[in-house]
Amino acid sequence: MENNLRSAHKILFLNTLAFTICFACWTMNGVLVTYLVDNGIFNWSVVETGWLLGIPILSGSITRLPLGILTDKYGGKVVFAWLLLCCSVPLFLTYFVTSYWIYFLLSFCFGMVGASFAVGIAFTSIWYPKEWQGRALGIFGMGNAGAALTTFLAPVTLNALSASDPQNGWRWLPVIYGCMLILMGLIFLFFVKNKKVTGQVKTTAELLAPLKKTRVWRFGLYYFLVFGLFVAFSQWLLPYYVNVYKTSLVLGGLLTSAFSLPSGVIRALGGYLSDKFGARKVMYGVLYSSLIISGLLMLPKMDILTPGKGIVTKKSAVVTEVTGNKIVLDNETIAVKEKPEIPEQTKILPEFFSWQEIVVKQNQQVHKKELLAEGVTLIKFEAHIWVFSLLVIAIGIVWGIGKAAVYKHIPEYFPNEVGIVGGMVGLIGGLGGFIGPILFGYLLDFSDLWTSSWIFVFAISAVSLYWMIHTIKKMTHKEAPHLKHRIE
Repeated sequence: MENNLRSAHKILFLNTLAFTICFACWTMNGVLVTYLVDNGIFNWSVVETGWLLGIPILSGSITRLPLGILTDKYGGKVVFAWLLLCCSVPLFLTYFVTSYWIYFLLSFCFGMVGASFAVGIAFTSIWYPKEWQGRALGIFGMGNAGAALTTFLAPVTLNALSASDPQNGWRWLPVIYGCMLILMGLIFLFFVKNKKVTGQVKTTAELLAPLKKTRVWRFGLYYFLVFGLFVAFSQWLLPYYVNVYKTSLVLGGLLTSAFSLPSGVIRALGGYLSDKFGARKVMYGVLYSSLIISGLLMLPKMDILTPGKGIVTKKSAVVTEVTGNKIVLDNETIAVKEKPEIPEQTKILPEFFSWQEIVVKQNQQVHKKELLAEGVTLIKFEAHIWVFSLLVIAIGIVWGIGKAAVYKHIPEYFPNEVGIVGGMVGLIGGLGGFIGPILFGYLLDFSDLWTSSWIFVFAISAVSLYWMIHTIKKMTHKEAPHLKHRIE
């Protein structure tokens, strides 16, 4: 048993390392495309940028299912090695990009590296006993931190590469990523022992049979939220910070890394908690937290101008004098609240500023209950960058725990179909990473609200939570009451 675990730990280490590198490559466009647009190297619109952020996520998602099946059939060594080596080619070719559509096509090709998740999940799972599944898959999932490595290191690397050649220095970044993939692919070919699911060879129909179960699709929706939108924001947050808070590319990258890194690393804790308390309890906490935090993040940076308390006459009279802070009616003096000095930046919480604007003139005849000065109230909400960043980090941590909780279920319910089920759940989740940046671009274009992306997160969190509660209630009504707390 000890020797088996030692071998399993070695495979887990190499799988996690490979997945980390793959994830860094998968999210490269989040930094590189933002850099190219921000520096005027390519003149791409918000929607075109969104497509370039999303297209690698799409190809990496749709190839998860077939590669998951191949991993179950042939083992992870062969599939992982060839995936790494093949995806390095379009990264090298990115050096020669001259147009949007060439970049688009190459992004689709190297984006297939995102399918490494389905390969790694199946290849890791087969090496571990049931009681180790949650921890092992949680540790493997820490490879999500590759997104943080990209947002942390790529902006600095781009600045260094462009120091002597501002127009073309960026072209070496995808080459560096391609070299890392080749190195990792060779390690898999020569130093990894293969292992695959043993037992009767199944037909394609038998392999796809688990996909008929609603449970798979419910897990997929959860993963769409906790993984797909994590991937989406790993790329979307950089342009978010640059545009909303006017940060530099480097500072925006650091703050985006602060979201990506904890979310990836905390996944191991999510696996441990799922092993100890059960995935259902963990998912309840994740979905409630996601709903609350995204609700707070929906509030945009804004100034709200609304009518306030005004001044009306108590009797008919003539306006004998008007100054900035008073109105004189015959012999009666009425104080007027002057406009206060409004700072450019406010404190953490919204601040209220009220004043009154005179609407009458000297020598004007006014009647009873006529308006003399209208009230104005300004509600100024800064959506402070550090409060925003803390909330973003918090939701990233919550999603990191949720990613492990979702995948804790799969080897328990589908022990011999981890590749196919994990691939489908990963595909649905990955679609969130694809749809996210594109949808966020359209939502921004339509509403002119950067926080429209968080409104979308709130909606998905609410739907996921409702579906989970409805399903568990249905199951508990069906089962005997004394089995209520045993249903996972």
